[in-house]
Amino acid sequence: MYAVERQQRIEQILVEEGRVAVVDLARRFDVTTETVRRDLGVLEEAGSLVRVHGGAVAKDADSTSEPTVIERAGRHGAAKNAIAERALTALGPGFHGSVFIDAGTTTAAVAAGLSERLSAVQPSGRPIEAVTHSLTIAPALAAADDVSLTVIGGRIRGITAAAVGVETVNAIRRLRPDVAFIGTNGVSAEFGLSTPDPDEASVKSAIVQSARRVIVVADASKHDRELLVTFAALEDIDVLVTDAEPPAALGAALADAGVEVWIA
Repeated sequence: MYAVERQQRIEQILVEEGRVAVVDLARRFDVTTETVRRDLGVLEEAGSLVRVHGGAVAKDADSTSEPTVIERAGRHGAAKNAIAERALTALGPGFHGSVFIDAGTTTAAVAAGLSERLSAVQPSGRPIEAVTHSLTIAPALAAADDVSLTVIGGRIRGITAAAVGVETVNAIRRLRPDVAFIGTNGVSAEFGLSTPDPDEASVKSAIVQSARRVIVVADASKHDRELLVTFAALEDIDVLVTDAEPPAALGAALADAGVEVWIA
């Protein structure tokens, strides 16, 4: 097992159990305790956990904790890029429709790769319509020659740099994008998709309800997580793009809901 894979698994264990012990991880992965300590050091520097005597605890284990968009930007970079590349294959040859890109760091990777994907599937360069409510994603879309951008306004929530509020929700409800790329803080069999903040949940819910096709992009650390507010049931989404097979119960629930699971 490569170090990156081991570190991702450690994060999954933290989500499931809330705490990990160095000795237990060394036994699970058949590596030395020193190797585990190096892994924990890497994850702590990325902001994924807090080291304690003998192991580590989750940094944001409760239902309302939420790291800022800057803190999240450095986490799971390779996984996010792979997920984004796989998700963009949903825009097949000749795509000339409209896309909505939700706020978030994995969706930001989708936005960053959009222009290259469009060049590959529509050499004519005819622009598509793109919509976002994210202040951090809008510049990448605005710089793309093959994208006509609409930015949804509203009250800006600092922790995510995204517009929220009644005006934002109402503006989204007047749209019908062909494809929406949605981020989530958690996805579980019973609670569906969830996020810590009610205002963010209202915006995400409006996007899901408005789009013709909903593609959720979420790395494996989001599997089986349940945050404070649900914004969509599994039945409301069409595709989950992730970097590892979901746990058995979640995988079964996704299949029952008719959700396609794409592994990046």
